[in-house]
Amino acid sequence: MKLYIGNKNYSSWSMRPWVLLTQAGIPFEEVMVRFDAFTPESQFKATMHPLTPTGKVPVLVDGELVVWDTLAIAEYLAEQFPEKLLWPKDKAARARARSLCAEMHSGFTALRGACPMNIEASLSDTGALIWRDQAGVRADVARLVHMWQQCLQTSGGPMLFGNFSVADAYFAPICTRLLTYALPLPHDMLAYVQRVCALPGVKAWIDEARAEHDFLDFEEPYRLRA
Repeated sequence: MKLYIGNKNYSSWSMRPWVLLTQAGIPFEEVMVRFDAFTPESQFKATMHPLTPTGKVPVLVDGELVVWDTLAIAEYLAEQFPEKLLWPKDKAARARARSLCAEMHSGFTALRGACPMNIEASLSDTGALIWRDQAGVRADVARLVHMWQQCLQTSGGPMLFGNFSVADAYFAPICTRLLTYALPLPHDMLAYVQRVCALPGVKAWIDEARAEHDFLDFEEPYRLRA
C-alpha cells in the first residue's frame, strides 16, 4: 500500500491519512511528491494526474485500486482494518465523528485561508493581526472550541471520542495551525491541541516537517524567506 503526499510542512490534506496510518500502526510506503508548483506543466501535476483526475494529494494506492480524497481514504482504511477501530465503536459516536470530519472537510474556510499550515514557522505576530482583524477566523476558532469541548465532555477524553480516531487525525493539521499562529484558546482546548501534537504519529509528521527545510514562497504569504 502506497500513500502519495505533498510537503509535510505545508500539506494539511496529506497529513490526515499519513497520521491515521502511522498512529494506527498500519504499514504503508510513503511517496513524497514535492510541491514545485500547481500549474499543468509542473512536475507535481505530471506525477499526480496519471493517478487521479484531481491531480492532488493525498492518494492511496492499494494494488490496482486508487483512492483519493482524505475522507474516502479514511473510510477505505476503516473497512480494510476493522480491528483498528479507526471510527468510534458506538453507532451514535461514530455518526457524530463522521459529521465533524465532514464539517472540517468543507468548512472552516476563514481559518484555513488566513492561516495556511506551516509547521516549522512561528507566526504569532501575524496570528495576532489575523485575530484582531478577521471575524471569520474568530468564529471558526469558537466553533472548534465548542465542538471539541462537547466531544471531550461526552467521551471523557483524552481524544475527542475517548481513544484516537479518524476525527483526531482530521483535526491534527488545525492543531498545528493554532500553534503556529498562536491563536488564543481556552486552557482545556490548548491541552487537547498539545495532546494531539504529542501523539507518536502526529509528532513524527511534525518532526519530519521541521526537518524538510524546503522553503516555497507561494505557500508562505507572510514570509519572504525561510
